[in-house]
Amino acid sequence: MKKRVYGVLGISTIMANWNADFSGYPKTTSEGQVFGSDKAFKYPMKKMWENQGKPVLYIKSFRYEEKLKKMIPKTLKERYEQIFQVKELSKESDGKEVLSNLFKAIDVKNFGATFAEEGNNVSITGAVQIGQGFNKYEDSQAFEQPILSPFRDPKAVEKSANKKTGEEGEEAKNSTLGSKIISDEAHYFYSFNINPMAYKEFIELGVTEGYTEEDYAAFKTAALTAATSYATNAKVGCENEFGLFVETEEDLYLPNLAEYISFEKGEEKNQITISCDSLLNEVMGRVKKIEIYYNPHTTELNHDIQGAKLYNIFSHAEI
Repeated sequence: MKKRVYGVLGISTIMANWNADFSGYPKTTSEGQVFGSDKAFKYPMKKMWENQGKPVLYIKSFRYEEKLKKMIPKTLKERYEQIFQVKELSKESDGKEVLSNLFKAIDVKNFGATFAEEGNNVSITGAVQIGQGFNKYEDSQAFEQPILSPFRDPKAVEKSANKKTGEEGEEAKNSTLGSKIISDEAHYFYSFNINPMAYKEFIELGVTEGYTEEDYAAFKTAALTAATSYATNAKVGCENEFGLFVETEEDLYLPNLAEYISFEKGEEKNQITISCDSLLNEVMGRVKKIEIYYNPHTTELNHDIQGAKLYNIFSHAEI
């Protein structure tokens, strides 16, 4: 691929939790700003690729352990052996073969890999780099939603039983309570960039053809649809709502474009404003294409970027 790509990807969450910390609440910085990690964005993309039958290396999978009589996560070694049908990775003495296999995994081809296994220590800097996604909606609020379980807590029976009569107390008769932590509304915007030159040395080694237009097309499709398609209990309500793709010459360098995106609630529709108009217009002679994806039914887009093409993020029809 003979170009660089810079852009911004937006995620909308309504009564959902896009990326929780260990407390269960949406991740925040030390100053209290809500954000989502790049891992949160990559995971539904990997699940989409996996469901499409494409080889994905860095994703949790399980095997049944006979000794323990339960399911346990596979190691990286076991996952590699499964995907590439290798009997024993430690016996693979050809490092180029291991590298060639790694580049066949679509997640590695996009995001790179740190592969530290005995006899095969490899580090690949990904052509695609995704930053942290910050919530741009200032009035976002997180709260805990209690959930009533249909089952009784057996431990409560012991605690509440009358020692003299053996009868259960009221606490034991009640169903146990759980909780679900969600945001009423949040709008995350991630910056990303794609540098095909990241694989130059691996192309010279002959282990990959490099980052191709086909790789970019696969990334672009997943980046615009994976969050919407990934409907787990916590992620129902999370949707792809925005995508900005700026394709440039190979030697043009642009800053973090997510810093130029703002979000506001309007009376009838949400307002997304792109304020990097002058920056992009100044280098337009070295820009090959600019595409902007959004939901015209819920959002009004404010920008003055010359030659930008607008698309419906769900139908991909030009607006």
